[in-house]
Amino acid sequence: MIDVAARFGENLARARERAGITQEVLSFRASLHRTEIGLLERGGRIPRIDTLVKLRDALGVTADDLLAGITWTPGDFRRGGFLEQNED
Repeated sequence: MIDVAARFGENLARARERAGITQEVLSFRASLHRTEIGLLERGGRIPRIDTLVKLRDALGVTADDLLAGITWTPGDFRRGGFLEQNED
């Protein structure tokens, strides 16, 4: 099982470094506090959807780039139901 916050942080840091910008520049472009960028890159926080969109657009990447390696596999699900009992 992967640590989702850590994987997102790795992807974010990689995308920022590829863009050749600092955390401070990214924070300005994304209208986020620099400490928020640091927390996200260190895996200390999982971003809200609006933060993900801001980061995506500030970096000029896709959401898939930031979510690379993060997948979900649904577990088993059994629908409950009532059984008829004979009253003999």
